[in-house]
Amino acid sequence: MTWRGDVWAVPAAAHGDGEPPASWDRDPARGAARRELSDPRYHEHDPNLLQRAWAAFWDWIQDLFDAAAGATPGGGDGVAMIVLALIALVIAFRLRLGRTARASTPSAEVFDAHPRTAAEHRAQAEAYALDHDWNGAVQETMRALVRSLEERGLLSPHPGRTADEAAAAADLVLPGHSDALRDAARAFDETTYGGRTADHTTYRRLTALDAALRRAKPADTTRAPTGRP
Repeated sequence: MTWRGDVWAVPAAAHGDGEPPASWDRDPARGAARRELSDPRYHEHDPNLLQRAWAAFWDWIQDLFDAAAGATPGGGDGVAMIVLALIALVIAFRLRLGRTARASTPSAEVFDAHPRTAAEHRAQAEAYALDHDWNGAVQETMRALVRSLEERGLLSPHPGRTADEAAAAADLVLPGHSDALRDAARAFDETTYGGRTADHTTYRRLTALDAALRRAKPADTTRAPTGRP
């Protein structure tokens, strides 16, 4: 029997009957092997499409890192330092944007076109607080404390007064609450225009300031502004 290309050929003499030599083609064997390997039993533990995609992604990241390490002084350590520097830059940039956004928040007008008493504003603030609407509760408490000062004659009524202006005017007639007044004005502005969300602590801080201002006596009423500060 001799090998010819892709078949085994048996000499005709081995048959003794003059028939053509027998041969075994490899193609049927290949087909049989493919059919056998296509049996699901052999693929039960193969990774799924997502796993293969994830593995390919990390292979790509590794290749990218290796290429960068080869082109960067210091190799892998150099690349790591660059990555850390970029992360620090992104963090600093985001912090800077946050401060800028807070600093550029416009001061909102305290009152709308429908004047109400301080008691009415306080009642509305309490209703908002019961519903856990802390933004509404903070805004109404700020309105209540400013209206209370107007009702006492410590501030001149001014419909267009902003929260910052109200805090500055209140600080003139009731000194000693500067920080709390600024915080209250900031909370009012941020919840009204700044897109921020207040919480229970902020609301309680403003109600405490409102109560303190109601008990406070003006140190020097001659300092009270007659109009918009």
